[in-house]
Amino acid sequence: MGDTLLQERYARVLDRLDAACAAAGRSRQGVKLIAVSKLHPAESLAVVAAAGQIDFGENYVQEALQKRQYLAANPDTARQCAGIRWHMIGHVQSRKAPLVAGAFSLVHTLDSRKLADAMERRLVEGGLRQPVLFEVNVGGESQKSGVMPADLPQLADYVLEHCPHLDVQGLMCLPPVFDAGDAARPHFALLRELRDALRTRLGLPLPELSMGMSGDFEGAVAEGATMVRIGTDIFGPRPAKM
Repeated sequence: MGDTLLQERYARVLDRLDAACAAAGRSRQGVKLIAVSKLHPAESLAVVAAAGQIDFGENYVQEALQKRQYLAANPDTARQCAGIRWHMIGHVQSRKAPLVAGAFSLVHTLDSRKLADAMERRLVEGGLRQPVLFEVNVGGESQKSGVMPADLPQLADYVLEHCPHLDVQGLMCLPPVFDAGDAARPHFALLRELRDALRTRLGLPLPELSMGMSGDFEGAVAEGATMVRIGTDIFGPRPAKM
């Protein structure tokens, strides 16, 4: 995709996000756009970064680290990409926890004790802290990752007691309906309710709700999203994973 078209698509997404916040009576500053660049070339990411985008989400650990290396080593992109905040928004296998822990501005997909323990071990070794969100399986789908809603309080209790280097910031979800507009809103509302209950239980602010993508983010904003993850409407259809 040409640079001009990419910039135009990005500008249209910003306009839609502005309109969604206005319609919900919310401040635009209260909703962060995560540009999801998975499977798209680092050069496209650099174009969007040059247009002012700061937060980028990646689904695959190795791909994210390779892009970061490439952008930092390339004189044409190193400066404009230096301020990027990287988000891990894909499922993280516990064996890859050492690569992830301490390496991202925010990990959106903490969903098990095993992953929490593996990340904690790496953080202790490095003397680091890692902001995280719990990924919640709001649709109760057996084929998807994410902690089931009924198991969320116990996982949260465990992380607070045993993983002091994990900084819990809130919740994330992928609703069972995809790009379905308002059909996803009940799932976004459920995530907000789960966050509010967990906030009371833990006595933590839990400010973040990561929910909403290209086809449904207006509904997510209306239900309280503080982060929306938008890929296709910025970068176009994803290439096939090699």
